[in-house]
Amino acid sequence: MNLRLYLAMVSWCAPLVAIATALGQFPTEQFGEVVPRDIREMYDRGLVYLAGSQSETGTWTGGQSGPGIDGMCVMTFLASGEDPNFGQYSGNVRKALRSMIQAQNAQTGYFGNSMYHHGFAMLAMAEAYGTVDDRQLWPAEQGSQRRSIGASLELAVRAAITSQKKNSYGGWRYSPDSDDADTSVSGAVLVGLLAARNAGIEVPDESIDRAISYYKSMTSDSGQVAYAGGMGGFDESIARISIGNLVYAIARRKELPQYKATLSYLTERIEQTGQDHYREYARYYQAQALFQGDVEAWEKWNKLLVRQLKETQKSDGSFPGQFGTAADTAMSLLALALNYRFLPIYER
Repeated sequence: MNLRLYLAMVSWCAPLVAIATALGQFPTEQFGEVVPRDIREMYDRGLVYLAGSQSETGTWTGGQSGPGIDGMCVMTFLASGEDPNFGQYSGNVRKALRSMIQAQNAQTGYFGNSMYHHGFAMLAMAEAYGTVDDRQLWPAEQGSQRRSIGASLELAVRAAITSQKKNSYGGWRYSPDSDDADTSVSGAVLVGLLAARNAGIEVPDESIDRAISYYKSMTSDSGQVAYAGGMGGFDESIARISIGNLVYAIARRKELPQYKATLSYLTERIEQTGQDHYREYARYYQAQALFQGDVEAWEKWNKLLVRQLKETQKSDGSFPGQFGTAADTAMSLLALALNYRFLPIYER
């Protein structure tokens, strides 16, 4: 084990121990009673599906595809505590990461397809950084010629910041050259930046502050979060409200009235487990937002989520949805992954 990997593991254990002390149990006991058996079985069936549907090149196809979807799938393997270097799915993780790095523009750092993909790919790289050993990532004959996870992550951060500097709103839209912004794409990129900062990559405070200011301008007093442009257009989108609440939380801005308003909106509607048109996408963010903001509310919501996912999971382990089987399976599993709490971005 290299020093960086060891130090990363030590740093992650500290907050988990703190949570364990508060709850009277240790959440990293994957096969103990912390994660209920039905959740583990459902999650494991989903992993089997994703492992079996991955291409030889490391990607997932069918429906939405690209480095962002590959990144989400990588996070599902990392989230349940499987050893990413020697565990059952370590080969799947390495193949996917290699594919993502090869898809990244070596000059600009852009992961391609859209800033959605860039944000989710950047997040996956941040979560893999420090856990996946670069010495095993590339075949021996290619290792000296390929970027490391850390180098790829630094390039991705640079691309996101360069894109934001071109944006008059301080957020992001589909293209890295866009001058308009929306709270959905901006959420994907901002969470990726915050995860990179959490992993030790330098991210300027100015970049985070500008993005948070954009979200503040898009959040109403009621807690609703508008979609695009500068302000207005508020509606009952649980997905966007969850995104707004989550970025306030992990940017450590819980003192903001906008954070409190979005959290109140979500906790008063915990029966809404992803009732948006894009249900799986909403669940993915709603799980994280509630867990960061109100654990008791999350526990109630999580029970409803588990019940719904049990009803919709197919016999092959996949989950249906609007984005394609791989994407919807990954998002459904990541909504469940708060029960494991292994990903650094899931730390409270």
